[in-house]
Amino acid sequence: MSKDDKKKRKNATAIGIDIGGTGIKGGIVDLKKGKLVGERFRIDTPQPSTPEAVAAVVARIVAELSTREDAPRSDVPVGVTFPAIIHRGVALSAANVDKSWINMDADALFTTALGRPVQVMNDADAAGLAEVRYGAGKGVDGTVMVITLGTGIGSALIHDGVLVPNVELGHLEIDGHDAESRASASARERAGLSWEEYAVVLQRYFSHVEFLFSPSLFIVGGGISKRSEDFLPLLDLRTPIIPAALKNNAGIVGGALQATVHFGFAS
Repeated sequence: MSKDDKKKRKNATAIGIDIGGTGIKGGIVDLKKGKLVGERFRIDTPQPSTPEAVAAVVARIVAELSTREDAPRSDVPVGVTFPAIIHRGVALSAANVDKSWINMDADALFTTALGRPVQVMNDADAAGLAEVRYGAGKGVDGTVMVITLGTGIGSALIHDGVLVPNVELGHLEIDGHDAESRASASARERAGLSWEEYAVVLQRYFSHVEFLFSPSLFIVGGGISKRSEDFLPLLDLRTPIIPAALKNNAGIVGGALQATVHFGFAS
């Protein structure tokens, strides 16, 4: 590979970090293809998962990724996804991480820790952006809703390619209950529901969301999407509903994409 080719390659990549309650994963993202270049690098989430401890782990991951041949230039922004409501870089909640994150300026924390521009965003929002730009929602007009079924229910709403952030549709009240307490993948496991029984619960949830937003497409993510053939065909909706394409890399890809767009490094 020539020096010019290497330079172009570096300009087309960025680092994305996906913070979860049990693990923190990072990767180098090819921004043209929406795919990881090389293997992800993962470190267990520190316990307790305080801001300072998590920032130190993120710095270790970025340092490791930066040694790789395909790493972006050191001034290219890093995208970080986080399991919380993020408003102008500040965490307003904390799901499966230490409660000391609440009201923390996460953008400033990671920017200081990494010594480079950082944008932090909600993890479900990042996955949604990635699916619309590169995955199952690519080329779909109108409103696309990405719903992740996991420990809770994450949601992203994208209209004509533009993200409406922090749409917390897992907390809709349905039949007197928080939706994710009944319709998440973990709720299915707790209740010991068969796929047919789970589909009845999901039907109630997706029908309600469909009525509220009239989307063009539902995309279902989360680990349970690997078994989508067991429950998605059982749902009866006007809106097409399909599994996510990027699987567990969606957060890393979406975070890297949004950070570079935000800081003017990509379009």
